[in-house]
Amino acid sequence: MSLFFEKLVNPFPKIDNQTPPNTLWGFIRYHNQGYGWVFLALGVLEALSAMSEIAIYAFMGQLVDLLSEHDKATFLQSEMPTLLGYSALLLIAMPLINYLRTSLRSRTLNGNLPMSVRWRSHRYLLNQGMSFFQDEFAGRAATKVMQSSMAVREVTLISVSVMVYVLVYFGSMLYVLTNLNTWFLVPMLVWLGIYTALQFYFNPKVRQYSQAQSDARSTMTGRIVDAYTNINTVKLFAHTDSEAEYARDSMDTYLQTVYKQMGTLSTLMITMTILNYILIFATSALSIYLWLHDLVGLGAIAVAVSMALRLLGMSRWVMFELTDLFESLGTVRDGMSLLTKPLTLTDKADAQPLAVQGAQVDFNNVRFSYHRAGINDGDSEADKELSIFKDLDLHIKPGERIGLVGRSGAGKSTLVNLLLRFYDVQGGSICIDGQDISKVAQESLREHIAMVTQDTSLLHRTVRENIIYGKPDATEEELERAIKQANADEFIDSLVDLKGNTGLDAQVGERGVKLSGGQRQRIAIARVLLKDAPILILDEATSALDSEVEAAIQESLDNLMQNKTVIAIAHRLSTIASMDRLVVMDQGRIIEQGTHQELLAKQGVYASLWERQTGGFLTDE
Repeated sequence: MSLFFEKLVNPFPKIDNQTPPNTLWGFIRYHNQGYGWVFLALGVLEALSAMSEIAIYAFMGQLVDLLSEHDKATFLQSEMPTLLGYSALLLIAMPLINYLRTSLRSRTLNGNLPMSVRWRSHRYLLNQGMSFFQDEFAGRAATKVMQSSMAVREVTLISVSVMVYVLVYFGSMLYVLTNLNTWFLVPMLVWLGIYTALQFYFNPKVRQYSQAQSDARSTMTGRIVDAYTNINTVKLFAHTDSEAEYARDSMDTYLQTVYKQMGTLSTLMITMTILNYILIFATSALSIYLWLHDLVGLGAIAVAVSMALRLLGMSRWVMFELTDLFESLGTVRDGMSLLTKPLTLTDKADAQPLAVQGAQVDFNNVRFSYHRAGINDGDSEADKELSIFKDLDLHIKPGERIGLVGRSGAGKSTLVNLLLRFYDVQGGSICIDGQDISKVAQESLREHIAMVTQDTSLLHRTVRENIIYGKPDATEEELERAIKQANADEFIDSLVDLKGNTGLDAQVGERGVKLSGGQRQRIAIARVLLKDAPILILDEATSALDSEVEAAIQESLDNLMQNKTVIAIAHRLSTIASMDRLVVMDQGRIIEQGTHQELLAKQGVYASLWERQTGGFLTDE
C-alpha cells in the first residue's frame, strides 16, 4: 500500500527550461505543478480530522451530562445508538482519516515534492551559461537548490495542511461553544485576537532574520566548499589558518542571524505561555460562574475547559508552524535570487540540430566583450572600445588544421569559447557549414566538437565513466582502443581507490585529484578519441605530459586529427608548427597567417616569437 502513495506523483517531471516566476507565490506555485489534486485531498482530510476531534470533545461533554442524568440500569439501553456512533467515529473513521492524511504527507509529499523542486532547479541551472557559474560559488548554488526545495515543501504543507486544520478546528470549536453558552466565546475570542496580533508582530521579524540566515548559510557553505575544492592552493601557499579565519567570519555572521532569530522566538514563546495560562484561568473562572448561576451544566464545563487546555498545546504547535512558515518563506526568497535568474544563453524556439558535412568554420565580422557578454545592443564607440574582438574574420576550410599563436590575453581561448557558444557574440556571426551557431541547438553544436584543455577537469566518478562521457554507448572494444591510443592503459591498470576498486572501476576523486596532471590529460585524450567529433579543439592538449609520453601519443593525436577540422592552441610552438596554417593573434586581432615556413620567411611577429622561445615556450617579453 505504501508503494501506491509513493507513486501517486512523478518526482521527475518533464522540464521545459522555462524561467521560474520571480514572485514568491508564483515561484511556489510553479514548483507545485502536478501536486494540486494531492493538496486538495489533503486539505479535505485535514478538515475532516479537525471536525472529528471537535466532535469527540462535544461527545465527552454530552457523556458527562448523560451519566449524571440517567439511571445506571437503563443507560446502555437508551444511549446505545449514540455510544455506537461515537465508537465508530473514534475507532474507525478517525484512524482511517489519520492513515490517509499521514500517508499523503509522509509518503506522497515529504520525499517527492522537494525532489521535484531539486530536479527542476538543477535542470534549470545546468542550462545556464558559463558566465553564471563563473560568478557563483558552486557550493553556494548547490546549497540554495537544496534549501529551497525543502522550504517550498514546508511553505506548501503549512499553507494547506496546517492552515486548513487550524481554521476548521477553530471554526468548529467556536460553533460548539456557541451552542453551549455564548459567554464561552468571550475568553476564546479575546485570546484569539491577542494571539493573532502577536503572530503578525513577531513573524515578519522571524522571516527577515530567516532570509538573512539562509543567505549567510549559503555564503558559509560556499566558502568552506571553495577551500576544500582548492585545497592544493591552500596548502601550497600555507594559508590553512587564513582560510579557517575566512570561513570563521562567515560562520560568525551566520551565528549572529541565529541569535537574532532565537531571541525573537524566545520572546514570542514566553508571551504565548503567559497568554495561554490566562486563557485557562479565565475559562475555568467563567465556567464556575456560569455553573453557579445555573447557566451551564457539568458537561459544558468539561467541554470548555478541555478545549482551553487543548489550545495550550495547539497554540504552541501553530506558533512553531507559523515560525517555520516564515522561516521557509525567507529561505525561498533567498533561493529565488539565484533560481529565477533568466538563462544567459537559450536556444531559439525554432532551433534545429546542427548538420555537419565538411565542418567548415567561419568567423564573420565577430565583435565580442566579456564586459557585455549576452548584450547585443548596438554599434556605439563605447562598445567598440570594450570589445576583445573587433570585426574578427577567420575562415577555416573543411578538414583544415590551424594553430592559434599568441601570448596570454591575445584572444585564443575566447575564440574557442565563442565557437562552443559558451558566450554569444555581440556582433557578426559564427557559422559551421553555413549554419549560424546561434540558431542551432546548443547540445547539438557541442556534440560535434571535441576538446582537450590544459586544465583537464574530471568528474568525481570512475575512470570508465569519465572516458565514456565522450560516447555513453561505446562498446568495450571501442573503450579499450581509445585507452591504448591515448597511452593510458598502463597507469589505469595500476589504479586502486579507497574502496578497493581497481582499473577502470577506480574512482578518480573530485576533479580527478587522485591522478597526476599527465594521467588526467591522457584520460581526457581517450575521452576525445572515443567521441570522434568532426571538429577538434586542442588547448595546450599535451602541456601536462612529459616529453617521452608526449612523443608516445603524438601519433595517436595525428591519427585523431585526420579528416577533422582542427583548432590547436599551444605556447610551445614546436607542437603546432606542422599545422596546415598558423594564425598569429595579438589583442584580439589576427596579425599574421600562413604555414610555419611562410611565417618564418616573412620575418614578422611569428618569426620573432620563434626565435625568442626558451626551452620551446613563448616568453612574456
